[in-house]
Amino acid sequence: MRALEPEDLDLLYRWENDAAHWKSGSALSPYSRYALKQYIAEAGSSLYERRQLRLMIDLCGKTTVTVGIVDLYDFDPHHLRAETGILIDPAYRQQKLATDTLKLMAHYAFTFLKIHQLYAYVPQSNTPSLRLFARCGFRTAAVLKEWLVATAGYEDVALLTLLNDSAARTCRTSEQG
Repeated sequence: MRALEPEDLDLLYRWENDAAHWKSGSALSPYSRYALKQYIAEAGSSLYERRQLRLMIDLCGKTTVTVGIVDLYDFDPHHLRAETGILIDPAYRQQKLATDTLKLMAHYAFTFLKIHQLYAYVPQSNTPSLRLFARCGFRTAAVLKEWLVATAGYEDVALLTLLNDSAARTCRTSEQG
């Protein structure tokens, strides 16, 4: 995971303007290159200033290739929680990259940023994402009925949460030892 760079503009433009991704988010129209260029320029601000953190996912090998994005957003500094989301380019799916990245982001959020809770809203029809978040320890906290407009009416959404229970794990480990 790494910070956004100006060279990421073309990838960001492609991914953000793919209408297939809009049904899970709040975008209703394409982003301009100018708007994305400004977004990248401001992305260096702190999580406390912008209430979000977007990191690019790089696959490192003989050459480095950027394969996706992972986000923390709607950060609440009082309650120490943030929504999280991830996008892996279709060409790189089914390689455990999303699982590895989401676990790494959770570890970073909990240990370095001291966030208490991560959460995600996932449409019930998005079985791959539901499985991904479950593999990473997220649990269903609620099902929001008819939460999203869908092709055939409305769709339910699962609210998934992951608590930073490292203190509880430490206590259990020390009690056992």
